[in-house]
Amino acid sequence: MTEYLAVDGGTIAYEVTGSGPLVVLAHGMGDSRAAYRFTVPSLVAAGYRVAAVDLRGCGESSVDWPEWSRTAIAGDLLAVIRHLGGPAVIVGHSISGGAATIAAAREPSLVTAVVELGPFTRKQSIRLGDLRVRRFRRGILRLLGAGVLGSVPLWRSYLDVAYPGVKPADWTERLGRVDSLMREPGRMKAMQAMGRSAPVDAGAQLGNVRCPVLVVMGTLDPDWADPHAEGSAIVDALPSGLGRLEMIEGAGHYPHDQYPDQVVSLILGFLRSDAARA
Repeated sequence: MTEYLAVDGGTIAYEVTGSGPLVVLAHGMGDSRAAYRFTVPSLVAAGYRVAAVDLRGCGESSVDWPEWSRTAIAGDLLAVIRHLGGPAVIVGHSISGGAATIAAAREPSLVTAVVELGPFTRKQSIRLGDLRVRRFRRGILRLLGAGVLGSVPLWRSYLDVAYPGVKPADWTERLGRVDSLMREPGRMKAMQAMGRSAPVDAGAQLGNVRCPVLVVMGTLDPDWADPHAEGSAIVDALPSGLGRLEMIEGAGHYPHDQYPDQVVSLILGFLRSDAARA
């Protein structure tokens, strides 16, 4: 059942399932909390209370917001955690990986651990050699085209590249839902605004994080020419010993949707460890 939380600037939609320590799931841009439809049941079965959140401008959350930065998204996530009686673990995908970093740095008493899935958490730069990687070239052209032109077909084309090989069993329905949402008034503009928001605010906070961090990257993620190097750079920027990188072979930018069982296994192993007990 969808619940709504009024925060400064708009309304955030979310859904809570299960009981136990709180885990907050935050999706990437141009998406909704449905991105975690396969991970929620397993986390609940493992004894967690799971809150799947629609980011500002996405899903069932309101569309008119004054800001679209990772810092603003972090504020929304912290508001949900306070409302639900945290602390919490934050699982953030893509733009939300950076937001989770900021939330953990700003409010260490509210965030016990962070899981970043294919995260944009550092300042990005494209080198000429990166464009020689076909997977990256195909992905970045579609991604930039969708953002610049506000094109839903190009966004769907990007998603096809971002899910290399294995597609979810409900792929047709998944694409149809994304297509429908992105055609709602204000949703594409929200994605475009998020895409223009550089992750420098998140990168500046990496050194201030005090909780354990798990970074999960797909080996075939088209958003980077070298996903392993990006994940390693995030871990290296964290205080020593806090971060760890896991790679999922064959996964693209949505490992939690392509390989949910593997991602949940990594998350649960991480959370059950002494260092990251939720």
